[in-house]
Amino acid sequence: MNTAIDRFRLDRQRPLRDQIYGLIRGLILSGDIEPGEVIDEKQIAAKLAISRTPVREAVKKLSDEHLVDVVAQSGTRASKIDRREVEQAFLIRRALEMETASQAAPRMNDAHTDALSDILMLHARAIEQKKTVIAIQTDDAFHRYIAEISDLPRLWRAIEISKAQLDRCRHIMLPRSGEGEATLEQHRQIIRSLNSKDAERARIAMAQHLEKAYDNTVKAMNSGEIKV
Repeated sequence: MNTAIDRFRLDRQRPLRDQIYGLIRGLILSGDIEPGEVIDEKQIAAKLAISRTPVREAVKKLSDEHLVDVVAQSGTRASKIDRREVEQAFLIRRALEMETASQAAPRMNDAHTDALSDILMLHARAIEQKKTVIAIQTDDAFHRYIAEISDLPRLWRAIEISKAQLDRCRHIMLPRSGEGEATLEQHRQIIRSLNSKDAERARIAMAQHLEKAYDNTVKAMNSGEIKV
């Protein structure tokens, strides 16, 4: 964590709280801040040469997302991965993304197809190069773009917040052999379903994709690969 914070450069023209929130959140999701690890607000503020107020505000926001635990007299720690939180994240994400896929299908055009295909190529390259963080970012870009096609862009923000616990699991699981390739094939199926302009077919393709990913997550939790 210290190295990432040392390299981080604040943009003084933007709200500090939002930048620090994004920094710490990214480190938690990627596993650079491990479950149970102490998050020292005073140290972070000192390294970034800022007051503790924006750090405290960022931590409060992360606490609302159940990514950190703030305990009086015990300090702040990255929350442990909780099976029930992961399940709830999946249920929320599936419901919202089935809707974005359903709404996007009738709106699909050639430009949308080309954009999704371009994202898929970037995703495939990141997986081939074993760049886990970039692979997950391009995976998110694929799903976010579908929300934009659906003309429900605000829905993506709700999805992004709700899926945080799933993202922590994704960073652990993606390096597994075949995991990324399976996701790419499921994304191809989603593109085909969207191109059919059949809302129900798109809903089903999205649901199947997310359910397969969740089933693999449950297996990883049961086997101890993901510690809960």
